Amino acid sequence: MSAVRVRAEVRPSPEVEEVVEQAVAPPWMTILHNCECHTFEQVVTQLQKAIACSEAKGWEIAWQVHNTGKAVVKVAPEPECVRVGNILASIGLVVTVVQS
Repeated sequence: MSAVRVRAEVRPSPEVEEVVEQAVAPPWMTILHNCECHTFEQVVTQLQKAIACSEAKGWEIAWQVHNTGKAVVKVAPEPECVRVGNILASIGLVVTVVQS
């Protein structure tokens, strides 16, 4: 009787990616409203402090607020939007922070 040799081939199982779902908080918005009580220069300067934008971007936002009554200046998690809102409001600008 002859022996039968069986060769077993072991193949690694294909990699399986584990998908982990994390709850992501909805973004928040900081909205600057027109108040007719500050100069464009004051608004631009405060925007530069609050959102670290260029002077040109600050002017663009200030004109949007002037012409339309409001502008979204930040979309981010709540703490960041509140931080931005507090900087803008510190000189009396009218700001709202809302969940989008």
